[in-house]
Amino acid sequence: MEKKLIFGHKNPDTDSICSALVYADLKTKLGANVEPVRLGAVSNETQFVLDYFKVAAPRQVETVANEVSEVILVDHNERQQSASDIEQVQVVEVIDHHRIANFETSNPLYFRAEPVGCTTTILKKMYKENGVEIPKDIAGLMLSAIISDTLLLKSPTCTEQDVKAAHELAEIAGVNLEQYGLEMLKAGADLSDKSIAQLLSLDAKEFQMGSAKVEIAQVNAVDVNDVLGRQAELEAAVSKIVADKGLDLFVFVVTDILNNDSVAVAIGNATHAVEKAYNVTLVDNKAVLKGVVSRKKQIVPVLTDTFASL
Repeated sequence: MEKKLIFGHKNPDTDSICSALVYADLKTKLGANVEPVRLGAVSNETQFVLDYFKVAAPRQVETVANEVSEVILVDHNERQQSASDIEQVQVVEVIDHHRIANFETSNPLYFRAEPVGCTTTILKKMYKENGVEIPKDIAGLMLSAIISDTLLLKSPTCTEQDVKAAHELAEIAGVNLEQYGLEMLKAGADLSDKSIAQLLSLDAKEFQMGSAKVEIAQVNAVDVNDVLGRQAELEAAVSKIVADKGLDLFVFVVTDILNNDSVAVAIGNATHAVEKAYNVTLVDNKAVLKGVVSRKKQIVPVLTDTFASL
């Protein structure tokens, strides 16, 4: 049986890495030959999770076609967010909770996308559907992904399914949901050791919005000034990315995990789209986005609609 690789998106967040590990565990128990891998570095938050539950990080790969002919995608489906040579392999499964865009295959596949806050919420259902018991460490990974993607169940992306799953998984994992969750988020929000390049790539995704090419990066912080105090250096690096990639817009979002607001720094020739989308005025290329914490629900769709109307 030929091996298949399972991986999340580039610049992987906690959900991407945990989902790859979790789905590999389930598929292996169902008799498949799979390996979880990652398309980028492990963040502080994800490393905290892996250390806490004593799980090794999946190995990092740059390309996949040199290893396998079939792959399984978790936590993404847009091809620009996937492996650089994704066109050279067959995608046989997708488990995701994002919009579906820039995706087509030449053969039928198993595609499961649900409007929930986290991919592991879907995977938890799949364990139950297949009659497979969830081990303590796997429950911990699933829980951590939900906490990360929903900002401890406070994001507008969070559904009742996520809440129910989180409480059940916390019990299996043997942790206090609130206490562990806050400790985990604070570990991820410690950006003191990150370079500007690292801040911009920790959780960055490219999107096609109409005719515009847009990249949105997001980091969580306890104090947004820890990041914005380096704005001049940040803008210089973003401007280079915009030029190198031919982007129309780069939005760097710093989310305050305590107050549930964000500050956006926008660079490019289409920054007016940010002003129109949120009815704000950019001052020194930045603006406060009140109540905005979710890229998936409060940024990507809003900007996509705005570009469509320009």
